[in-house]
Amino acid sequence: MKTPYKNIYKILKLNRFIVIAVIVFAFLSSSIALWMAFSNNKKLLNSAFAINTDGSIIPLKLVTQKENFRVEALAHLELFHSYFYNIDASNYEKNLEKALWLGNSSVDNLYRQKKADGVYNRLLQYSLVQKVLSIDSKISENNGMYSFTTTTIFEINRGNVIDRYELVSTGKLITVERNFPHNPHGLMITNYFEKTLKKLNDEN
Repeated sequence: MKTPYKNIYKILKLNRFIVIAVIVFAFLSSSIALWMAFSNNKKLLNSAFAINTDGSIIPLKLVTQKENFRVEALAHLELFHSYFYNIDASNYEKNLEKALWLGNSSVDNLYRQKKADGVYNRLLQYSLVQKVLSIDSKISENNGMYSFTTTTIFEINRGNVIDRYELVSTGKLITVERNFPHNPHGLMITNYFEKTLKKLNDEN
């Protein structure tokens, strides 16, 4: 006489195999998920801000601060020199206010000195237009301290006469908290000094 027990044993073995396979699959899936989460978290801890080709900030891109520092520093210096020297009677107050956010008291002292010397009064009185033509900055590092030398070419339009000048300025850069939109790069210019200023001869 045949009994159904042999079939029951086969079914139990099959069920056991299925349960073990599910457990193993779940364990492998959990391990892979944990490894991916750990890997992504490690990358996120090293993330900062990406810099576009024009120097603008792109938040949340996975890049390191060290890789981006030089790009941000150059963009910061270009922004400052554009605001501080690209001025006319209509925009000088707004531009200078923006420039003062990018530097410390050394920039503020220079601004006050220029104001006391009547630079901005002459800008208003004679409707002068001071336009930046180019900004070229060199950055150097020494024991974790960053210094720069920037050559700014600008012209002053006096109506019938346009004079062109070359200004060489120096200073240092320190890292501060980012302040959007006033200081998007999180850098501060210190020890700012206008080293030389010379009038360029006309090419024509």
